[in-house]
Order: sequence, then C-alpha cells, then structure tokens
Amino acid sequence: MFNESIRVLMVCTGNICRSPTAEVVLRRLAQARNLGDRIVVESAGTQAFHAGQGADPRSVECGVRRGLDFSHHQARRVVSADFENFDWILAMDHSHLAVLNRMAYPGQRARIELFLAPVEKIHGPDVPDPYYGGPMGFERVLDMCEDACKGWLDQWIPPSHNPAA
Repeated sequence: MFNESIRVLMVCTGNICRSPTAEVVLRRLAQARNLGDRIVVESAGTQAFHAGQGADPRSVECGVRRGLDFSHHQARRVVSADFENFDWILAMDHSHLAVLNRMAYPGQRARIELFLAPVEKIHGPDVPDPYYGGPMGFERVLDMCEDACKGWLDQWIPPSHNPAA
C-alpha cells in the first residue's frame, strides 16, 4: 500500500480560498517529504460561483509569503466522477461535508472526511470562511491548512514509511 499514490480532493464552497490553500499546502509538504510523486492533490467547490477563476488574491498573497504557488489553480465544481477518481475527499466544514454526503453513492472509491479531523482538538472541526473578513482570516486558514495537511500526511504515510524520514 505504501508504494501506491494517494489521490486527494480538497473541497470548500467556491474553490477560491480554503480548498486551493489546502491543495497547495499539501502539495508543498508532500514534496518536502519526497512524497510528491505519491500524493496527487486537487481542489473543487460545492458551488460553481467562481468556475474557471484563479484563487482569491488574498489567499495568494498570504500563501506567496510562505512560498506557496497558486499559479495553476482554476476553480471548478465537484462532479460525480470525483467520487471514483479520488481516494479521499476532504471537506473544509460541515456544510461541505453534508453536500458531499448527499452526492456520495454506494461502492464509491473516495472516503469523505472533514479536513481538520487530524487536528480537531486544536482547531475545531471547521475551517472558517475568510472570504468576507480581513487578512488575518486568510493567515488563520493557512495555519490550519498547514497543521491539518501534516496530520493527514502522517496518517497516510507514517514517518517510518517515508523515504525522507
């Protein structure tokens, strides 16, 4: 199992703030652990409000300061094929989890979970939407994404199975 790739889809509402941030954080952390070829990550939204757009400029600005690259992001909506194309679909909050569970079907490949599950005792269950707030909300989301992505990587590929460990 530890030699197979793990396909992950991060999901928020419009796919311009939280889920693209989680996507680029997981990608960078996987590369830092020499797992870039084993972790495939994308993001999507429960709604198509921003389909085709890049990440929110405030997310990008905050992320660039931490060395993140949002340049390839293009917002899209979750589609039924995602439940077969991904191993994990991670919801940023309970409202996204509810939408995903309504879309789910028996026998699908994907496991659906809350994104913050590995760090819920620290951050709570939901990543707050920074869209209508100020810059500190985007910083907080980025901190949460870094913590949760580290937790997921440790769960999927324990350090004892990590080539960089």
